[in-house]
Amino acid sequence: MRFYRGMKNLLRYTILLTAFIAASLWVVDTRGLVKDLSKIDELVYIGTNTGPKSQGIYVYKLNMTTGRLAPLGLAAKSDNPGFLTVDFTHRYLYAVNEIGDYEGHKTGSVSAFAINRKTGKLSLLNIVASGGAGPTHLVVDKTGKFVLVANYGAGSVALFPILAAGRLGNALAVLPQTGHSVNPQRQEEPHAHSIYASPDNRYAVSADLGTDQVYVYRFDADRGTLIPNQPPFVMVPAGAGPRHFAFDPHGRFGYVVEEMGSSITAFSYDAAHGLLHPIQTLSTLPSGYKGSSNSAEIEMHPFGKFLYASNRGHDSITVFAIDPLKGTLTPKEYDSTEGKTPRSFNMDPTGHYLIAANQGSDSLVVFRVDPTTGHLTPTGQKLDAPSPTCVTFVPVE
Repeated sequence: MRFYRGMKNLLRYTILLTAFIAASLWVVDTRGLVKDLSKIDELVYIGTNTGPKSQGIYVYKLNMTTGRLAPLGLAAKSDNPGFLTVDFTHRYLYAVNEIGDYEGHKTGSVSAFAINRKTGKLSLLNIVASGGAGPTHLVVDKTGKFVLVANYGAGSVALFPILAAGRLGNALAVLPQTGHSVNPQRQEEPHAHSIYASPDNRYAVSADLGTDQVYVYRFDADRGTLIPNQPPFVMVPAGAGPRHFAFDPHGRFGYVVEEMGSSITAFSYDAAHGLLHPIQTLSTLPSGYKGSSNSAEIEMHPFGKFLYASNRGHDSITVFAIDPLKGTLTPKEYDSTEGKTPRSFNMDPTGHYLIAANQGSDSLVVFRVDPTTGHLTPTGQKLDAPSPTCVTFVPVE
């Protein structure tokens, strides 16, 4: 019993120390000057669905001292850049192009851009086929040597090498997912909706809406290989439709938001073997809500104490507290996004601000985040953004 209390206290002190360090974020720059990253402004890139209102990727500037968000205009023209990701050097941005035909083939594409961190402008480096129709999500691995892509329409995931100066090579591997689930309209075949690298970069996790499976792959950044783990997947409740995934900062737990079920399944994570074990499933909606809604995005607060999920229809973000020992979730509040259809949202790297992308009302809304309680407070800012689908941060140079 004494040992258990000691472990609880050690974990509590570790969490507090982590929060203190993350809140400060002091670094030494190349000139030997000490900087607080929480005071360095952020470029905010917005992916969109292109059409009459949008031409591609847009950029804004977030003042980290005041929380003011200012539009900088079109960063680059691009065809349906639905989801964006940035490498750890903040020099390159990658976007999936959510299309079903690229250069006469039934595939989407992935675009690589160089980032001008002073102006926010993006310069196109190259475009490659995504390995399947309708790519919806991508991530750069922790080494910065590879991009992993999920192709929703094709029900596959793919691995791409990052070449010299940020360009993308052709796919090294394209792995189809298999199966179906209980909804004949939406789950008649696989629909890989997302892919993420594990905290230690040894595995990749992909949520498949069409099969109600969360796949795990062994990822080798030295060899450039991606192969199914054993077992290759874990099931979530039938008809839930897993969409996006989040690891806790310590790599002990994982969480998948389920679009069709408006729910989240929590897992304990065996990092040594890449195994996910379900421990809880709960709704993202308030008790008694009877309207139509489906969940979309999920994000972990940098301190690891809170989890956030968006609801399209209820048009809200749900804030969950995380039990630091068990990994289970408790809903704390349901905050209106002050717009329609919050397909995406994201927090700045310090966890001070959250920006909600309301696709249905063409707007961005800025919230201040309380790192102690997880509470979201609207700052009063609502900015125009054409059909926003993704929010990504890059520090200003």
